[in-house]
Amino acid sequence: MRQLSLPLVAIALATLPFGLNAQDASEAPTSTETTPAPETAPVPEASETPETNPEATTETAPEATPDAATEDPAPETTQEAAPDEPVVEEPAPAEPATEEPATEEPATEEPATEQPVPEEAATEEQSAEDTTPEDIYPGVADPILNTAGRSRSDIPLVPGTTDWTSFHGQGNAQKYSPLDQITVENVGDLEKVWDFHTGDLSDGSGDLAETVWSATPIFANDTLYIGTPFYRIIALDPGTGEEKWSFDTDSALEPLTQPALKNRGVAYWESPDPVEGEACQKIVYIGTMDAQLFAVDADTGEACEDFGNGGALDVNQWNTVNDRFPFSVLQPPTVAGNHLVLGWAGSDWEYAEAPPGAVFSVDPQTAELQWSFETLPEEIRRQTGTANVWTHMSVDEGLNLVYLPVASPSPNYWGGNRTQEIPYATSTTALDLDTGEVVWSRQWVHHDIWDYDINSAPTLMDITVDGEEIPALMQATKMGFLFVVNRETGEDVWPIEERPVPGGDGTIDGEYYAPTQPFPTKPAPLLDQAEKPEVWKIADLVGLGSCTELFDNLSYEGMYSPPTTKGEGVLTYPDSAGGVQWGGVAFDPETQTAVVNTSHIVQYIKLFAREDYDNQTGGSGNESGFYPQEGAPYGMSLMNAMNWLGMPCWKPPFGELVALDMTNGDVKWRKPIGMSQSMGFFMPESMGSPTIGGPAVTKGGLIFIGATMDARARAYDLQTGEELWSDQLEAPVVANPAVYEYRGKQYVAFISGGNSILKPAVGDQLAVYALPD
Repeated sequence: MRQLSLPLVAIALATLPFGLNAQDASEAPTSTETTPAPETAPVPEASETPETNPEATTETAPEATPDAATEDPAPETTQEAAPDEPVVEEPAPAEPATEEPATEEPATEEPATEQPVPEEAATEEQSAEDTTPEDIYPGVADPILNTAGRSRSDIPLVPGTTDWTSFHGQGNAQKYSPLDQITVENVGDLEKVWDFHTGDLSDGSGDLAETVWSATPIFANDTLYIGTPFYRIIALDPGTGEEKWSFDTDSALEPLTQPALKNRGVAYWESPDPVEGEACQKIVYIGTMDAQLFAVDADTGEACEDFGNGGALDVNQWNTVNDRFPFSVLQPPTVAGNHLVLGWAGSDWEYAEAPPGAVFSVDPQTAELQWSFETLPEEIRRQTGTANVWTHMSVDEGLNLVYLPVASPSPNYWGGNRTQEIPYATSTTALDLDTGEVVWSRQWVHHDIWDYDINSAPTLMDITVDGEEIPALMQATKMGFLFVVNRETGEDVWPIEERPVPGGDGTIDGEYYAPTQPFPTKPAPLLDQAEKPEVWKIADLVGLGSCTELFDNLSYEGMYSPPTTKGEGVLTYPDSAGGVQWGGVAFDPETQTAVVNTSHIVQYIKLFAREDYDNQTGGSGNESGFYPQEGAPYGMSLMNAMNWLGMPCWKPPFGELVALDMTNGDVKWRKPIGMSQSMGFFMPESMGSPTIGGPAVTKGGLIFIGATMDARARAYDLQTGEELWSDQLEAPVVANPAVYEYRGKQYVAFISGGNSILKPAVGDQLAVYALPD
């Protein structure tokens, strides 16, 4: 592989489409070495977690009525991202809870220009003195906590098996394998023992849209299962790659809700009490773009006739409000005990009124609806939409909880149609597995007008902080924040502070601006969002000053600078393509080390008044370009900050791998990962690569990860971050690898499927590695 020296960088970058896209992808910039990242704002003293809803659970539509619908589409320490001191006073203990989550109506009146601090929810309902929870943070949704705690069964958080039975390995989303045959000492000998090409790919040049394959293989039942972007399931011998059977859903290959044909793999369930001789005691599931969920027998590949209608569940039957597009089931269901929990994906940035977000739990063998959960308040469900769950969820069966990463409401970049508080939007929300009732919820972005969807399953971990053992949860985000809370109660592990953020500039009609946003004090943000990123001088030179000119015409007062119609718009760092994507955070329970890949990407957003938007002639790609937000008074554009040759305008690195000590929240090490690449040229590895996909960690002290533009699979030393092994694949690996053991031998499997958000390369390769015999 060639590596360009610095003078060549400009040439190579000139060839780079550097096609980062927004919606799904995240990227991160910078830094090097183990160097800590940007400094974050002064970290105020530990404030305490607000107590709310002392007792327990808040519930929402746990009704088994299929009524609703939904849709889809700091660095260490040092810098801080925010305004100075926290400004919100210490919250007072809250009133005893009622059931309904904080639904206080914020003063919706004025969207204003400067930081509007809505008045106390001084509405008539206030008369319900004892039943209305105190509004701790005026103008934003308060945390919904479960301070009563929760009893735990004897089901352990970390299973003792070596199977890899879900998108993230296990329900806890740790992406951890207890296998230790492959170690720091021998991983250099790793070799490809077999690979398999599905044939299910398209580069978009023919009749079919391009494919995006973000799947993780599933190992269970002594078989490796994969789902493809043509919506087929293939069962393979884990030791040889020989095909055992395949199942074709015969789904129409049309990009109904996405710009590409997408698949994120399959899910696996098996009965705890199998009936001898009966089919479908072990089942594999795959969803489709047109909203069907198929179930097939894991041994034979035959359809499970008792599931839904002859083996398929029509998820779209529940799409009854603003049903502008189908509920695409691109993410395999989350499996927990006797539940399949599923969300859906839809069209992003297209409509103001869209299907409202909902999550469904169905019986694994019959598809009978067990409960549904709706993320939007009933009274505004028809005037907005989404706030759906389009990525994987995590589960702690010992606590009987499922954790939802909830996306932002529609339209994504203007919120004048949804000025009320929407507590579950852009949140992590914990539901009781049996009832779908809310146990706790934390909103990570108030009144989201940046499309900061929570896009990965939170990672569940038991950690020891200051001598106390804490059942914790870490939620990674597009913003580059890592929020850490107690997964039983939703309370802070390290203080999470409400800090003031900028209001608008007066150009946007009807908008409301949340006066504060939550900022974690630990871990520090993965990138410094407090200051406008520096222009990369080489790109500026090659671009004849165009980068400087662009940055000068973009407003920026920190990450939460609101969209505007002025100039070139507002700089976003990061936005939809930045921070952490759906691969999420891996966790080694033995050393209590968390590992995450992040991207540093500068984008910019501009709103256009409807008439101006209708007169513009720009198009859109895979999550960048112009989008109508039909039904809103503003269309919008989202662009990557490039010079005229396609070189990134901001300073590298463009992506990093970061390890954190979860006993104190500090960064252990961080370093650029991968090489940015296009047209056969590679940038120096010190610049890193934008990343999509995520890591897996093993008891052997290793991190396995793809995720980079250069389409390589890599292994790193978990303790030091040293790169120990790599191999070239045909397209970027945009999901987590799988680690499994078969007949006494440890294997690592990568799916090389590509995503045009990173670069225009597609693949259909499953590559499996092991040590030589």
